[in-house]
Amino acid sequence: MSRLSDLIDQLKRENPRLGADLQAELSSHNQRTFGLVFERHLPESVELPGRPVRRGDSVHVLPPRGSKDTPDTRLWRVDSLRKNNELGRVARLIELHTKQDTDPELRDNVPADDLVVVAQHNDTIYPGLRQTGEVIGTDDPTAPFHSVINAENYHALKMLTYTHYHSIDCIYIDPPYNTGAKDWKYNNDYVDGDDGYRHSKWLSFMERRLLIAKQLLNPDDSVLIVTIDEKEYLRLGLLLEQTLPEATIQMVSSVINPTGAIRQNELTRTNEYIYIVMFGHALIEPDVHEVDTAEKVRWNSLRRFEMSSVRGGPQPGPDQFYAVFVRDSDRRIVGTSTPLALGVPRETVTAPQGCTAVFPLKPDGTEMTWGLTANTLMKRVSQGFAKVSGTKKKGYTPYYLTSGKLADIESGEIQIVGQNPDGSVEVARTTGIKTTMPTTHWERESHNAQSHGTKLNSRFLPARKFPFPKSLYAVEDVLRMFVLSKPDATVLDFFSGSGTTAHAVMRLNKQDGGRRRSISVTNNEVSAEEQVKLRKEGLRPGDPEWEQWGICDYVTKPRVEAAITGRTPAGDPIKGDYKFTDEFPMSDGFEANARFFTLTYQPPTRVRYGYAFAEISPLLWLRAGQTGRIIESIPECGWDIAESYAIIENVAASAAFSKELSKHNGIKVIYIVTNDDLVFESMARELADHDAELVRLYSTYLNNFAFQQSRETV
Repeated sequence: MSRLSDLIDQLKRENPRLGADLQAELSSHNQRTFGLVFERHLPESVELPGRPVRRGDSVHVLPPRGSKDTPDTRLWRVDSLRKNNELGRVARLIELHTKQDTDPELRDNVPADDLVVVAQHNDTIYPGLRQTGEVIGTDDPTAPFHSVINAENYHALKMLTYTHYHSIDCIYIDPPYNTGAKDWKYNNDYVDGDDGYRHSKWLSFMERRLLIAKQLLNPDDSVLIVTIDEKEYLRLGLLLEQTLPEATIQMVSSVINPTGAIRQNELTRTNEYIYIVMFGHALIEPDVHEVDTAEKVRWNSLRRFEMSSVRGGPQPGPDQFYAVFVRDSDRRIVGTSTPLALGVPRETVTAPQGCTAVFPLKPDGTEMTWGLTANTLMKRVSQGFAKVSGTKKKGYTPYYLTSGKLADIESGEIQIVGQNPDGSVEVARTTGIKTTMPTTHWERESHNAQSHGTKLNSRFLPARKFPFPKSLYAVEDVLRMFVLSKPDATVLDFFSGSGTTAHAVMRLNKQDGGRRRSISVTNNEVSAEEQVKLRKEGLRPGDPEWEQWGICDYVTKPRVEAAITGRTPAGDPIKGDYKFTDEFPMSDGFEANARFFTLTYQPPTRVRYGYAFAEISPLLWLRAGQTGRIIESIPECGWDIAESYAIIENVAASAAFSKELSKHNGIKVIYIVTNDDLVFESMARELADHDAELVRLYSTYLNNFAFQQSRETV
């Protein structure tokens, strides 16, 4: 290893970043022996069209507009920028990652318009948000907003470590299924079925995001929900166990297409899988559903059926093999024999006169055991909670009411409505509501992705296609399992696609008056087919004519807006009614608000000196709970107070600021802008009586993202 270490040290001197990456990769391979082993690929990079080019940026050079040239995948560093009278703003570029003993290539006078900034996984980013719109569906000034963020989701997750560290209640994601059909990109290139590293790239992609998601979830009580199909469900399960060892993990099989997807020489696939990853004291809410009040209560057979309950088997005990004496005249249970020890034949038992001795026998004669001891059975008989069916000629079958049904009788859910001639009670359900614990197999008409995903989405966005949206009601049901008792929950979806998760949260809020808020993150990627057409027209990423067809601008934001307003993007009322748990016209919309943002990348110097306040302010609003207005600039007085947070820059005005704060309820965070430790401590003492988190700007922001990066590059 010494020779390899020497070579790495040499590489680090010539190319520090590449050397550090290689050393980290080698360390990872040396340390991981067991568990899910896969190639951890070079850190991802992502193009940021529309981001202004600055000196020191890493960039790609785009092909000329309208050309069919293969994109140049080489990475360049912007050495300088200047103005050219003929070409406008131009850059001098130096090629990065050149071979050893090879001088880097230089390019000069490259138009800045032909450059696209590239952010790499191990870059330290300082994010901001630029608001691009909003929808107001309620007059309540304290109502929370749903947030939709156009961003590369890895960088968005990093941003959320500042606003929501350990405070997310539920994350629901539907990541790329890695089908090989160019449904996702790695390092700016589509991953197809011919890629031999397809699975390890996907695992690398997912692992990085799950590690940050872990920092966002409340470790004491939260849940991560991940949907997947058969292409990656095995690897995903192992990855979840390895990445989140402290969690409790279960997998659900969910039928999403009852007719099935037909594939050549393969079983027709009707289902997909849902991983439920629970942290801390997270509880599953039982299913609540209506039942027919006239439904007959099912009596359980006294004889056990499972082979573990065969006579002499591991369970139950030997005292549960005995004869039940049934009086032939009225088919009543009148007594039992003493339990028969193993080896004692049934023939040793003699039934009382006029009675038949009934043993727990299968039709083939196999000796089983009863579900109750003799004493407990006779107690049930005296209460009317055991009975017999059948005849002496064909055989008697004893039945009883289980402990669960006796509890339902005690609670009033089951009512005794009469008594039968044999002394047993007649019972019926008395309520129209029943609660049951969800199972690991879901087969519900409401979860049909074609009817309540694709077709429903087309009602909100006519003529706008989105591949394979989830059933709105399927997402709603799985969220309800964990946030029903959390009316103020924060729900995050960082693969939000068409916006189904935000839509489902709105429905949950309407059903119980909750104030849950959602954060939906998706990029503005244009489909591979659409890109071919747009490039022929001379368009490139970053052009408004290109960006208008991206997922976020074309589908996600319009879907969320349409759900709130009850109108399509064309202004027409949405046709049809919601179904199942809450039925009402879709055109009614929701009393909900939403704000739309695009992630920006800020130089730390602009942040440090307060020049990036407009871009940082939405983060301050997010951290305070997504309620009320955003403080977009600090007034001349040096402070401002919104519905959920306040900010002070002029510490000399602290007395007036504190006095005004006393008039406001619901202030969750107070931001203090100062570089002076003593000033912050003094302000903290002065504001200690206000029940709010005190946050120092801009050091907490800058340190957060520097710390995040240092954790990942150790």
